Amino acid sequence: MIPFSPPHIDQKIIDAVSDTLRSGWITTGPKTKLFEKKLAAYCGAGSVLCLNSATAGLEIMLRWFGVQEGDEVIVPAYTYAASANVIIHCGAKPVFVDVNAGDFNISAAAIEKAITPRTKVIMPVDFAGFPCDYDVINALAKKHAGSFSARGEVQQKLGRILVLADAAHSIGGVYKGKRTGSLTDASVFSFHAVKNLTTAEGGAVALNLPEPFSNEEIYKRLCVNTLHGQNKDALEKSQKGSWKYDIVEAGYKCNMTDIMAAIGLVELERYDQETLIRRRHIFDLYAFSLSHYPWATVPVFEKDHAQTRSSCHVFALRIKGITEEQRDQIIRNIFDEDVSVNVHFIPVPMMSYYKNLGYDIKNYPQAYANYAAEISLPVFFDLNAEGIQKVMDAVVSSVQKVLNPS
Repeated sequence: MIPFSPPHIDQKIIDAVSDTLRSGWITTGPKTKLFEKKLAAYCGAGSVLCLNSATAGLEIMLRWFGVQEGDEVIVPAYTYAASANVIIHCGAKPVFVDVNAGDFNISAAAIEKAITPRTKVIMPVDFAGFPCDYDVINALAKKHAGSFSARGEVQQKLGRILVLADAAHSIGGVYKGKRTGSLTDASVFSFHAVKNLTTAEGGAVALNLPEPFSNEEIYKRLCVNTLHGQNKDALEKSQKGSWKYDIVEAGYKCNMTDIMAAIGLVELERYDQETLIRRRHIFDLYAFSLSHYPWATVPVFEKDHAQTRSSCHVFALRIKGITEEQRDQIIRNIFDEDVSVNVHFIPVPMMSYYKNLGYDIKNYPQAYANYAAEISLPVFFDLNAEGIQKVMDAVVSSVQKVLNPS
């Protein structure tokens, strides 16, 4: 059976974790702090805070910006539920908008139509690792500054809608020559087990706020906020005579551990020269082979002469002219060939919780059309040439069985 997306765990990672275990320091400590600095340098961000998940990072940033009941956050209908759930946690309203037909990313035209004086945040999602059109989205936030209704000191200081990128898929992605994490006010990465760069679980907030904000000062504040409001972390408390601490706010508990960071440091060191190259190679082979079939729509993963390019996280194949039911049958056929595939994503308005809140997928026709035809193919570091061919054979034969049942 070809799996969908197993992590690349080799001896380097095993040795790094073992070294951390033997060091006597396994929670947030020197390796987490080093990982943060290396991520900031890699992305070109002002500061980076590592946490236990991307979801925590999104919610922490919404709360830092003062998002609360009565506020609205614009988010694409085509995303994982985490993007919307964090808005609900803050008591605010997710305002879903439709996506582009080509790259699955949030529609800038739909964003502009959805902006109201209650809009506090725009949350673009870099679907499958392909960056959104941030020049346009950032310009929209500035364009509507005159109608922005600020609540609280932070919102008044920014004076406009915050652009908070859900970049869970896109570390290493590039937009107009700049890496994700440096493209807007704040970006949040995921290091979950299936992601290109994993720490088993985990995530990071890349801070890139404009003056007069200090990204380093915000980082320090968020360190406190994400560790129960404690004004010293465990590493600082361990210093000679420094045991005493204070709780300065009712904070949260979502710090990254040094065990997780040890994995991340190895992953980041080889990311550009090994991981991204391997994933791009698999994407190229899939795209070349599938482009010969009239029924296949291969995903966009590069444009503008490679000035904008994907992190190659998900190969989102679409089958032209099929129904959702036919897509599901194709998936069953592929699994019968011992190949694992997936669907990214079931649009959030189709989920029971959100349907019960009154959201209707009929209001997001492009999101539904993309979803109904989409099949995510396996992409992982250890997928070899034989495995790639097996995937291709399974996909082609499974599609043809449905399209040409005779």
